[in-house]
Amino acid sequence: MSNQDKDGLMGWIDARLPVTRTIEKHVTKYYAPKNFNFFYVFGVLAMLVFVNQIVTGIWLTMKYVPSAEEAFRSVEYIMRDVEWGWLIRYMHSTGASMFFVVIYLHMFRALLYGSYQKPRELVWIFGMLLYLLLMAEAFMGYVLPWGQMSYWGAQVIISLFGAVPVIGEPLVEWIRGDYLISGATLNRFFALHVIALPLVLALLVFLHIVALHEVGSNNPDGIDIKKDLDENGVPRDGIPFHPYYTIGKDLVGVIIFLMVFCGIIFFFPTAGGFFLETANFEPADPLTTPENIHPVWYFGAFYSILRAMDFDLFFIEAKLLGVLTMGAAIAILFVLPWLDRSPVRSWRYKGMISRVSIVVFAVAFSILTWLGIQPVTTLNTILAQICTAIYFAFFLGMPFYTRYEKTKPVPERVTNR
Repeated sequence: MSNQDKDGLMGWIDARLPVTRTIEKHVTKYYAPKNFNFFYVFGVLAMLVFVNQIVTGIWLTMKYVPSAEEAFRSVEYIMRDVEWGWLIRYMHSTGASMFFVVIYLHMFRALLYGSYQKPRELVWIFGMLLYLLLMAEAFMGYVLPWGQMSYWGAQVIISLFGAVPVIGEPLVEWIRGDYLISGATLNRFFALHVIALPLVLALLVFLHIVALHEVGSNNPDGIDIKKDLDENGVPRDGIPFHPYYTIGKDLVGVIIFLMVFCGIIFFFPTAGGFFLETANFEPADPLTTPENIHPVWYFGAFYSILRAMDFDLFFIEAKLLGVLTMGAAIAILFVLPWLDRSPVRSWRYKGMISRVSIVVFAVAFSILTWLGIQPVTTLNTILAQICTAIYFAFFLGMPFYTRYEKTKPVPERVTNR
């Protein structure tokens, strides 16, 4: 830094707050592997959508009224009478779905390339906490429009806690804040959705990024580039994150994403009832039940697992069994770093069993997601049970097939493919 810079405004700030040093550590002088592919753009896209949700959410709260009597009408007012209100609302509702699209692809990339393995266990744990909180944030936000599906979806999901032995009913009452789903429920969900959970999400995003940059980014080869440094301590297979990735790759991904995002907002905002259900354009009515009550698509897989448990097991009733199985399906994701015993990270070099398992798992999860928004039929239930078995087999079998399968030799340095 020149003397002129040291005497300038930035120098004055840096002497009191390490702005330049922080930017260098996490952006301009953060060395990322040179072989990132398109899968590595989804982390940046997740940040982009998170900012979109915060900004549009702030604007929506200016006109939204969190009461059982006015909530639905205030959303209609935003859509019909507030200038550009319809655009802000659709940016927020479409943003929620696109957030989960991006997050699921981000998680799938971690599965493909073993980004959860040592030394990145904490990065994965923070990511999973983000995912769990994001589901809570999305659920509470889904209740706020106070339409038919909002009301009855909340009724179904909150009632699940009643299956917990002994404390079930008091727990349900505590969550609702009343003896039934009411304005008190809506009010507390609003407070959590716009204040409490976003603050915790922002903190977890910060911790996730700091933990990632401390151990370094993974890559499609699963090779730790920090183990091969030049005489200046710079990774031989690394390049500065800025400008090579921010301009050369991430900006392109952001532009393509925004084109798709805007196309959905302007031409297909409800996605045929996939993003915004038809029943949610009707005001909440406790006396009229929608024909097919189901959560939004991004909860579909876990809702399918819940519904697949339609039988009693020993002394466990079906409802409690479903809740326990759904909880286990989420909890098992947290211990993934300790289930994978493979000596290699990337699926490029893992054995055939691991590679086939990842593909079968992805297909099963996609089917579960689709089944979650479909009506309950005998065929759908059987298919959900099969896919649930595949889901758990993927994780529970991992300590065995990853340890004993034959793997390919990993190159000493990253490849350019």
